[in-house]
Amino acid sequence: MGDNLGFDGQVVVITGAGRGLGREHALAFAERGASIVVNDIGISLTGDSTSQSPADELVKEIQAAGGTAVADFNDVSTPESAARIVNSALEHFGQIDVVVNNAGILIDKSFPNMDQASLSKVFDVHLNGSFWVTHAAWKHFKEQNFGRVIMTTSVAGYLGNFGQSNYGSAKAALIGLTKTLAIEGKRYGITVNAVAPGARTRMTEHLLGEIGDRLGPEFISPVVVALAHRDCQVSGEVFLAAGGRVARVYISQGKGIFQSDLTAEFVSEHLDDMLMDKERLEIETVAEEMQVLVDLLKGQNLS
Repeated sequence: MGDNLGFDGQVVVITGAGRGLGREHALAFAERGASIVVNDIGISLTGDSTSQSPADELVKEIQAAGGTAVADFNDVSTPESAARIVNSALEHFGQIDVVVNNAGILIDKSFPNMDQASLSKVFDVHLNGSFWVTHAAWKHFKEQNFGRVIMTTSVAGYLGNFGQSNYGSAKAALIGLTKTLAIEGKRYGITVNAVAPGARTRMTEHLLGEIGDRLGPEFISPVVVALAHRDCQVSGEVFLAAGGRVARVYISQGKGIFQSDLTAEFVSEHLDDMLMDKERLEIETVAEEMQVLVDLLKGQNLS
């Protein structure tokens, strides 16, 4: 990939783009020549109220700087409304090249206090929204043999966080979606990656304290831009981005234990061994996972 990552002639759809991370992403892509669909219903942090002003104001800012953008006010959470977001790109610009799934809300409660509405609202925006907007764009990506998708996951998705059973579950699901779509999209030139941001936004500023001054959204957008560029062939990966630090996040396994006639007692006796095991196996595919077992069975002449 070159030093100057331009997006001239490309169309980028960014959900939740009116404020915070999404706003920074939109400005970054627009500065590099992309036409932007600024999707934002102006939702409150908890999803209780809406306003069109954040999207409208950002479009005006991009246009005043010489860029090209349109506002879109469709909800991300249903197939029908997600399709309208993608159609906005097609109607205004004739194509769609990049989807950045950024829309999000927070409804934090300890697990005993979690209720159906709080679970559903968070899943609707984070998981369903990312799923359906990507789904609506997918057929166009396949037809043009090119597409870039960026999911927004979270440290809470792979490490957990108190009071975020709904949010953490949705963000973990996005990692599974990222890896599955990367497999399905490979033959069509579609890459799918996820970014776990550590940034000061409306959703996090009350949690960060003094460190928040170092965690501006401007430290996240360069990662999103790099992964979305045509020259980037990386796919199926998760990257942590915070305060200038970027790191690959991956799944690994310990060496584990094996017994051909496995018993609960054997597992119980070796739990500490597994927890203390420092050897790591980096497994990237289902086939690799199965091969580990096949090799063990062959060693026992049980294959």
